[in-house]
Amino acid sequence: MTQIINGKKIAQDILDEVKLDISKLNFKPKLAVIFVGSDKPSTTYVNKKKEAANYAGIDFEIYNFPANIEKEKLVKSIKEIQKKEKNIRGMIVQLPLPEPLFTPEVLDAVSPDIDVDCLTNTNIGKLVMKTADFTPPTPQAVLEIFKSIELNVKGKNITIVGAGALVGKPLSIMLLNKEATITTCNEHTKDLKKILKKSDIIVSAVGKKDLIRKNMLKKNVIIIDTGIAFANKKMYGDVNFAEAIKKASYITPTPGGVGPITVSLLMQNLLVCSQKKV
Repeated sequence: MTQIINGKKIAQDILDEVKLDISKLNFKPKLAVIFVGSDKPSTTYVNKKKEAANYAGIDFEIYNFPANIEKEKLVKSIKEIQKKEKNIRGMIVQLPLPEPLFTPEVLDAVSPDIDVDCLTNTNIGKLVMKTADFTPPTPQAVLEIFKSIELNVKGKNITIVGAGALVGKPLSIMLLNKEATITTCNEHTKDLKKILKKSDIIVSAVGKKDLIRKNMLKKNVIIIDTGIAFANKKMYGDVNFAEAIKKASYITPTPGGVGPITVSLLMQNLLVCSQKKV
């Protein structure tokens, strides 16, 4: 029988621990969100982060910028906010950014010490070298799910669909660091169905509804779906859940799977940054 992974339960356990540890600090840390433009899905995600921060006892502030802001001005503003606001212990640049702004210069404007999304060159380098103090929230959410089902990834063959900077690339590094055997697929991968049909564990991170269907899966596969797509004002993952549930041994739903865990781990990263500063 397929087990549906309860991401909300895993997330709440993490958040409760964060709340307890935040209460032990001698100051109230702040999470700052750099929000460029007015992307509606992003607004939803930011509100989820605000709810989690409020629950954990973390100050939360959104810094809004117009979509047509010049890159140099945005970089300067991000640096100025960090100088002015001394209690900021976590800062994120909400993605997606308008296309001309999605550059290393913008992401690197955040100090690595408070880069709780782990998108700066410094923190990505630390991830590769296994010297990171904290890890990217969504890839770490995948590892937390594996932990919850008592899956030791050492020696396991895992297929990652998607090679983006937010999930696919850092997750492949993190799993390699744990001695898993990784197959990474991207938009140029030939015969995705053939690869997935042989896979015991699949992590999808593309953002395309119905990318993965029942006929692409083997029986008892473990499926972690980190992809997010919207259709008719509803949220979907990459995997056709109704079909895949008939094949999988474990599967994450969308919503209610990886997303809540990601948000809780963002708060956990802020806690680590706060504790380092004390």
